[in-house]
Amino acid sequence: MLDLGFVSAILAEERFDKVIDFAADHGFKCVEVMCWPMGKAERRYAGVTHIDVTSLNQKKADAIAEILKKRGVYISGLGYYPNPLDPDLTQAKFFVDHLKKVIKAAHLLRIPVVNTFIGRDYTRSLSENFIRFKKTWPSIVGLAEDLGIKIGIENCPMLFTDDEWPGGKNLAVSPAVWDRMFEIIPSKTLGLNYDPSHMIWQMMDPYQPIYDYKDRLHHIHLKDAKIYQNRLDRNGILSTPLTYHAPKLPGLGDVNWNKFFAALTDVRYRGPVCIEVEDKAYEGSMQDIRSAILTSRNYLKQFLA
Repeated sequence: MLDLGFVSAILAEERFDKVIDFAADHGFKCVEVMCWPMGKAERRYAGVTHIDVTSLNQKKADAIAEILKKRGVYISGLGYYPNPLDPDLTQAKFFVDHLKKVIKAAHLLRIPVVNTFIGRDYTRSLSENFIRFKKTWPSIVGLAEDLGIKIGIENCPMLFTDDEWPGGKNLAVSPAVWDRMFEIIPSKTLGLNYDPSHMIWQMMDPYQPIYDYKDRLHHIHLKDAKIYQNRLDRNGILSTPLTYHAPKLPGLGDVNWNKFFAALTDVRYRGPVCIEVEDKAYEGSMQDIRSAILTSRNYLKQFLA
């Protein structure tokens, strides 16, 4: 019913085939595979390239399919999380162009979903950003719709560091914003890669959106978040969020996973649920990283067949 996987970004140093080997050897059914452009990462968990879409052709696609078939693992979605509404228009165009290459790669690989961010000019208001959204996103969604690919937008505000403050670098932060997005672009091609952890640190209900947007749930991320009340009391909600919270492995934060999975089953969600590891407590070594994935798996198995 629900297929447990993980996001490949945490295994940044591993080759694609080794990522798939790890998934198969440890009972995972799927992997969300990162498809950043080759080169230097711009932030943590970015810049990871397990499939280079710029050089992908039918021969390489067939080789990828053979690896997956041999190990009994599938790709839940291709992931690329840049800022398509970057205030630098040249940079924004680069991001959009590469995102379209990822969408075309998903079509070639017969993968149904591409996961990404809407992007945002963090120095400007919501209303100004919606003007950019109207100009930028119809062509992206149109391409995906033509190719039969769904786009899952992760609901991460991307305002963790000083260079992302105060507006963040992803518009899709809340149900009010999602409603406006879906009003502007009604196509069901555009939906959510829903992550409950981002609702926790925004002091929002992480469960009700599953019911309200059941027809837009294209992919699910499993990540937890822990609020440190003493830090929040000292810094306040207007500080950068990492001063008062931390991303954690599922079960180590404040998400009620019983309620979360109850909601998913209530709405008859069928598909991938992928562990996303961003817990700094598990970054000391490759052994720690692998332990993070497996510890998450062990906790989540109680909710999965």
